[in-house]
Amino acid sequence: MLTLQYVPMDEIIQLDSDRKVTKLLKIIKQDKIVMLEGRLSNKEEGMLIERTMEEIDKKFKGIEIASLEPNVRKDIGSALRDGIFKLFFGDRRGITIMGPANIIKEIKRDPNKLQLYTSNRRGRK
Repeated sequence: MLTLQYVPMDEIIQLDSDRKVTKLLKIIKQDKIVMLEGRLSNKEEGMLIERTMEEIDKKFKGIEIASLEPNVRKDIGSALRDGIFKLFFGDRRGITIMGPANIIKEIKRDPNKLQLYTSNRRGRK
């Protein structure tokens, strides 16, 4: 069975970078696909990849990760709202999908959507 776990930004925004990475990696290592509200910072994404590389073994083959940023509107109201949001939270808008490499075959990304292709795990116990 394929399990998708939604992680709202409110759940991890107060955690430091190390604890965010630990929390997300723990979920992924349970063979779950994570749908994260928002995006990790470049530093946090780098930490996640680095920690993943350290933990690769016969059971855990690594992760696949992709983020999608919302389309930016050009009107004054949207620009003001976006500026205030960035001031308080940084540029974290969007969505991030990540999961174990043995389940996620491929993530295709274009400006408007993410397509997630999973491997057939039938027969695996």
